[in-house]
Amino acid sequence: MNTIVTVGGRRPWRLLAWLSVAVIALAAAAGALAQNGDYVIGPGDVVRITVFQNPDLTTETRVSESGTVTFPLIGAVPAAGQSASALEQAVVDKLRDGGFVKRPQVNVNVLQYKSIQVSVLGQVNRPGRFPLDQAKNRLSEVLALAGGILPTGADIVTLVTRENGQEKKVQIDVPGMLQTGDLTKDIPLQNGDVIYVPRAPLFYIHGEVQKPGQYRIERDMTVIQALATGGGLTLRGTMRGMKLSRRSPAGTVETRDVRPNEHVFPDDVISVKESLF
Repeated sequence: MNTIVTVGGRRPWRLLAWLSVAVIALAAAAGALAQNGDYVIGPGDVVRITVFQNPDLTTETRVSESGTVTFPLIGAVPAAGQSASALEQAVVDKLRDGGFVKRPQVNVNVLQYKSIQVSVLGQVNRPGRFPLDQAKNRLSEVLALAGGILPTGADIVTLVTRENGQEKKVQIDVPGMLQTGDLTKDIPLQNGDVIYVPRAPLFYIHGEVQKPGQYRIERDMTVIQALATGGGLTLRGTMRGMKLSRRSPAGTVETRDVRPNEHVFPDDVISVKESLF
């Protein structure tokens, strides 16, 4: 059963897993910052442009909706659709050709990445749209930006992305990824991606238990664990004759005897009878 960690949950392993996410995020950030030159600048991004030995020309500016930045002496310079290195060369050419700086050495840094955004929907603390940058663009990092998953969030995160022009859905098991150290699923996101966290699957328990009601299904939960979640049996309860009601793929509900060590599935209903002795 796939599971994703939740932030704000009551179980220590969930908190430890999210601490691991933070460590991974820092490592990913260090490598991503080195790739700043590969990033394609877009409208809304904020860049800093500096010219060696000309501090008065240092400029921090936002890329306009038309895709340009305004720089002293040379005016508007096309920026959208270019890498930082390409924008550097464009400024160099204009400064040199205009006779403003003889041998200009220009450096461009992207300070804020606003042109690439992803959406996080469903059972998270702060659903919405989030800008990406080269330092924070992986699944775990974006979930952290959204405040983490609520205790009511499902154990499976679905990523809706595009590959070769076609919509693609990927389900990701974050705790499994962290526990095994396989980070191939902690993939960099791209503009327009959507992360969806549905409500957690539930099971129901009633009859002679201390706390009848509905509860979240945890990883590989068994019937005996479900009973413990419900507070255990009452003094009158018995495990003999317990029944399990489960909906079949055809949509019909089947009721049968249940074994304590079998797994619980979404929407299962466990009924605990009263002992006759």
